[in-house]
Amino acid sequence: MMGALADIAAWHPEIDVVLTSHPNPNVQTAMDEILSKASSNLIIIPAQPYHIFIDLMNRAHLILSDSGGVQEEAPSLNRPVLVLRDQTEREEGVEAGCLVQAGTDRRQIVDLCRWLLNDEEAYARIALAPNPYGDGLAASRICKVFEEYLMD
Repeated sequence: MMGALADIAAWHPEIDVVLTSHPNPNVQTAMDEILSKASSNLIIIPAQPYHIFIDLMNRAHLILSDSGGVQEEAPSLNRPVLVLRDQTEREEGVEAGCLVQAGTDRRQIVDLCRWLLNDEEAYARIALAPNPYGDGLAASRICKVFEEYLMD
């Protein structure tokens, strides 16, 4: 997967590929080995606090992740997600069309990424697919229920 990110950065110097580092020392070592000679537009940053990470996702054009949480959150931001897993527990997102299961094969990840970077129609179809994880209005609905309860 890291090799795929290095390839994408090399073949698309016009974009920044931002990767948050992983806290596991074994993963960090592998990242250093594989990505040490990557293009300068592949930027590795430390893990971020939640609110900053959400802002980064909101500013991203495309998200590649193996995180289940990201698979659920990114569709609310209308960002296509390439799921870097061979299996996902978030099948409803794949079925809804807001997630694309890319797997872990380097060539497949690169091909799918390039497809979404170059095909505006496909990008829009995935970005605007219905979100199976909610419409973003749960908090206001909950507040309304509390308000009605307290008024009674």
